[in-house]
Amino acid sequence: MDIYTIAFILSTFWVGPFWFAMLLNPEKDKTKKLLDGPMFFLGPIVIWMVVMAMNPQGLIDFANSGSHADGFLAGLAAGMSSKAGVTAMWAHMVAGDICVTRWIWKDSLKRKINPWLFRLAIFFGVMLMPLGLVIYLVFRGNKTSDS
Repeated sequence: MDIYTIAFILSTFWVGPFWFAMLLNPEKDKTKKLLDGPMFFLGPIVIWMVVMAMNPQGLIDFANSGSHADGFLAGLAAGMSSKAGVTAMWAHMVAGDICVTRWIWKDSLKRKINPWLFRLAIFFGVMLMPLGLVIYLVFRGNKTSDS
C-alpha cells in the first residue's frame, strides 16, 4: 500500500466516529462534546495539506487549469488524474461532507426534527452529501425549538 492509498483510507475512516455518533446517539452529551470542536473535519484537512505538500504540482496544475488548451474541465481532470489528485480531492470531499452533516445534526436538534428524518439525512450526509442535504432541507420545515 502506498502513501496515497493510506491517506485515502485515513480520511475516510477519520469521519466515521463522528458520523456514527450523530447517527446513533444524536442527543447524548458525549456526541455534543465530540462535535463541539474542529476535530470532526481536521483529519481530512490535514491529510489534504500533507498530500498537497508532497505533490505541490497538483496545486500548480489546479491554478493553471483555467488556461488549459482544452478548457477548464480538461485542465481540472488532468490535475486530478493521479493518485495524489484523487486522494486530495477525496479528503476535500470528506471534509465537506462531514461539515454539512454536522450542520444537519445541529439544526435538527435545534428544530426538534423527527429522529427518523434527521437520521436519514445524516446517513446520506456522509454517504451522498447532496442527497442528504436535499432530504433535510425539503422535509425539515420551519419548526424551531422553544429554547
